[in-house]
Amino acid sequence: MSWNLISDRPIFIQIVERIQSDIASGALSPGARLPSVRELAAEASVNPNTMQRALSELERMGLMYTERTSGRFITQDADKIDRLRQDIAASRVHSFMLSMKGLGFTREETLRLVSESNDA
Repeated sequence: MSWNLISDRPIFIQIVERIQSDIASGALSPGARLPSVRELAAEASVNPNTMQRALSELERMGLMYTERTSGRFITQDADKIDRLRQDIAASRVHSFMLSMKGLGFTREETLRLVSESNDA
């Protein structure tokens, strides 16, 4: 897993977003066991407290859970994962539409460009 964290935004938020994206895309399968906090922190080159904070936030969101002696696991709730995918997609579409508006494109022009695009 390549982390590519940047210092202009809080690191723990970037970690949360990265793991959310991995869950939504299926890179982290439902029920998959995560490495330990220390292993993840070392992999991402961050402080273990930062990683712990991110993982706690993901647990609060219901995207993962802890089994006392076994570690952390990705939720198996397919509806929650589908809602996450939809939320991420809606956010990205919104950002894209705002960017296109900033370039002077109307909604209709933007949708026409998207429909004409062969890149998928």
